Amino acid sequence: MKAPPQRRRCFWAKSDILIAYHDNEWGVPLHDDRALFEFLVLEGAQAGLSWETVLKKRENYRRAFDRFDPAKVARYDAAKIKKLLADPGIIRNRLKIAAAVTNARAFLAVQKEFGTFDRFIWQFTGGKTKRNRFRTVKDIPARTPESDAMSGELKRRGFTFVGSTICYAHMQATGMVNDHVVGCFRRDEI
Repeated sequence: MKAPPQRRRCFWAKSDILIAYHDNEWGVPLHDDRALFEFLVLEGAQAGLSWETVLKKRENYRRAFDRFDPAKVARYDAAKIKKLLADPGIIRNRLKIAAAVTNARAFLAVQKEFGTFDRFIWQFTGGKTKRNRFRTVKDIPARTPESDAMSGELKRRGFTFVGSTICYAHMQATGMVNDHVVGCFRRDEI
């Protein structure tokens, strides 16, 4: 008996954790504010590291950062930050942890102004998923005019660790853009 044919996936989905993330989350349009905040924190934590490293620590992040409740994270003080810096379950980088707290405060200000963070962030793709037609990894940009605009506006509003490359990764993760390559089984499912 033959084994069933393997589904064609994007080039980066190699390990079990990356395959599960690719098949179930990456590129799926996300409109829940708490989940959007989670990805904002995780994308900032990933800077300079692999996404696989962050995914392996994701449950620890959820525990350490109060399930990504931005109202709670915004109230973190020096004692809480010190505790986070001692937590081996997360990436213990002082600047990245401080950015999560700073970004929680800015996130709440955006929610207050726009009603939801979702309403604010999705404006950078006109409120809908931008569907790209990339064929190879070489075709996929690290940043776009939309991610440049998002980065600039987030920085203007006091966010940190939100460079254009991080913003583009956020757009990919949360389905603002569909960058599943042509031939990937998820491209047409989303």
